[in-house]
Amino acid sequence: IRASTYNAKEEDGYIAVPGGGTINNKKSVNSAFKQPILTAGTVLPAFFIPTGIGLYVRSNNIKEFEGKGGRLSLIDYTGTEKSSPCLDCSQSFSWNSTRQCTCALPFSLEQPFESNVFMYYGLSNFYQNHQRNVKSRDDGQLNGDPTSLMNPSKECEPYARNENMPVVPSIFNDTLELYYIDPNGTRIQIPLKGIAWSTDKHVKFRNPGGNPNLTSAFQGKQAFSYELDTDTENNGFINEDFVWMRTAALPIFCKLYRIIQKNNNVTPTLPQGNYTLDVTYNYPVCSFEGRKRVILNTVSWMGVKNPYLGIAYITVGSVCFFLGVVLLIHHKYGNRNHSADIPN
Repeated sequence: IRASTYNAKEEDGYIAVPGGGTINNKKSVNSAFKQPILTAGTVLPAFFIPTGIGLYVRSNNIKEFEGKGGRLSLIDYTGTEKSSPCLDCSQSFSWNSTRQCTCALPFSLEQPFESNVFMYYGLSNFYQNHQRNVKSRDDGQLNGDPTSLMNPSKECEPYARNENMPVVPSIFNDTLELYYIDPNGTRIQIPLKGIAWSTDKHVKFRNPGGNPNLTSAFQGKQAFSYELDTDTENNGFINEDFVWMRTAALPIFCKLYRIIQKNNNVTPTLPQGNYTLDVTYNYPVCSFEGRKRVILNTVSWMGVKNPYLGIAYITVGSVCFFLGVVLLIHHKYGNRNHSADIPN
């Protein structure tokens, strides 16, 4: 019975009067249908636009040294240009050579880096995610199992052996050292902190049998130098640079090399001025037309510098706001029949 006498105008502020007419009741109807309702047109712009502005501003506050030539060149030390300090190293490189080739790349910072600085190395045109490369590893060998070390898994074929000697995986083994040049011209070495996880050094990677004498442990193994560092605790498989074994998804990628930690709140981590990057050139890339580079940047709670996320949020919020205004105008001034009642 209640449904048969329902009039839609009562919910819009109108009440019925004797004789069949209606009058406008200014008083709000105490109904749950009259409570404020959050809609997509109001919530989405209010969320996306402020969030996008915050992400964009925060991203721009992150400092990143890009060097000359744009984002992908950064501190490029491939050594293919005639003006490159690493030209001789790239042209004279030989796997059989025991002589290390070094080159120095000068650069300057126009603004100081205040917080912790992350040093990355980058490679281009290197397909580390290739199926054969991903499968060509023996986790038992990397975990220090003597049996796997001498007899690698068949998954490592056809590169499991060379001249009947087992091949141990190679890593990106360029050595990078950073120096600050003070106003007097003195070179001051910047300390670089390791980045390997504790599980990398104590669980995932281990030296064969825990043998402290790595000379005998790796004797007769092909294509691997266990003396990767002057620090005896950072050699063999227990090495910071084995982060290389985490497969990159794209042919152009960057991997963390070291961290430059801030010492105090008074002096910047990297002050404004001149620097020199000393590179020990051990990893050739010219054979596959690759390039090598170094990146210096800071990070925030949202990660590395990336303005695109903030721009995407602002764009989506603006589109939602624009569509909301269009729909509001249509709702306000469009053709609408206010006199239709629900039939009995």
